[in-house]
Amino acid sequence: MYNLLAGWNLGWTAMSFICIPCLIISVLCAVFLIVVIMLQQSNSNGIGALGGQQETFYGKNKGKTLESKLRKLTVIAISVMAVFMIVFCVVVFHVDF
Repeated sequence: MYNLLAGWNLGWTAMSFICIPCLIISVLCAVFLIVVIMLQQSNSNGIGALGGQQETFYGKNKGKTLESKLRKLTVIAISVMAVFMIVFCVVVFHVDF
């Protein structure tokens, strides 16, 4: 297996300067995700389709609602958390002891 980061030589101080902020930001994103997901309403559109519900003003302007904003925040928080966890894993697994 070819190691792309073979020339990397991080010491303990460099590792701590990178890993600690990555972990702190990841934990804050995780707590934020829990709060945002708990604020979202459940999607129970399956039974509503049987009754033939009509399109409403709320449905037409769905992009401007609180629900859509919470979904966008969820995607952004998951993306930020994933990036910081990937950086954390790359740094931790490529440190020479």
